[in-house]
Amino acid sequence: MKTIGQRRHTDLDAVFKALASEQRREILRILSDATPDAGKTCCAPDEVCGCRLSERLGLVPSTISHHMSILRAAGLVTARRDGQWVYYTLRREVLEAAAEELQRL
Repeated sequence: MKTIGQRRHTDLDAVFKALASEQRREILRILSDATPDAGKTCCAPDEVCGCRLSERLGLVPSTISHHMSILRAAGLVTARRDGQWVYYTLRREVLEAAAEELQRL
């Protein structure tokens, strides 16, 4: 059984591995910039649809899905399915915890 400290380091390892990809960092930037759009009816103000990520990055949906799976496993994003669409939200507190850990070095 892992101790709390071991689990925390394992979680941070997953975060840092997820951040090692330039494309995943760009996805996080896009999610970070998510703002309410006037007349936007498809999702919450801080959410971005996977289709929008695909359009913005010029990546096929399966590649976006792969990256999002890694980001979700690391706890950096949450996902909400609505019919055939998946909407993603950045978990800023996880990024902040990783930044704090780096500052302790």
